[in-house]
Amino acid sequence: MNNIEILIVDDEVQIRKMLTITLQSNDYKVSEAINAKEAIIKAANHPPELILLDLGLPDESGHIVLQKLREWYSKPIIILSAHSSEEDIVTALDNGANDYLVKPFRTGELLARIRSVLRSSNQEDENPILYFGELQIDLSARIVKKNDEIIKLTSTEYTLFCLLCKNEGKVLTHHYLLKSIWGPSYVTQSQYLRVFIAQLRKKVEDDPNRPSHILTESGVGYRFV
Repeated sequence: MNNIEILIVDDEVQIRKMLTITLQSNDYKVSEAINAKEAIIKAANHPPELILLDLGLPDESGHIVLQKLREWYSKPIIILSAHSSEEDIVTALDNGANDYLVKPFRTGELLARIRSVLRSSNQEDENPILYFGELQIDLSARIVKKNDEIIKLTSTEYTLFCLLCKNEGKVLTHHYLLKSIWGPSYVTQSQYLRVFIAQLRKKVEDDPNRPSHILTESGVGYRFV
């Protein structure tokens, strides 16, 4: 068993049992919390490497728990919830969730999402050069290459692309991207984002009409894979 501990926050016994068996069989350490109060206490006293958080907790909304955790907890949080509305998903991602899975979900997909957010978390600040298949991003030199050939990006295109790459596997909402790249006054200007995403796809994708790296999460945002 490795040293990666995952905190499961869910009030449903069968869900916790299923998650515990799945995670432990894949060499993760597991701790559990059945409500918001217990989740905050356990995360504070013994911070895990990752938190799986349900939104429908008995004592407090998972959205509130997420906000409280993000005041100090910087490691990955994945939402596991029966709530599938666009509003819930966007709110959770804007409040700092790294990913969102709707119940019921396949355990294989959950494990893949866990590996992705942990990999992204561990990569931060460790290596000034990021590699994604044929793509290479030199953060210190601000150079992007595809198949060892330099891709000419504008300053805004580069900033947007780096933000997506540094959050590999995570859905970044329209609101988050607009605020991060253009500032708070542009959060409703979704056309800016569509234009720059289209420009990036033309430069980095083999087929911009069928992107394999910059994927659209309908009604929510974009994910880099």
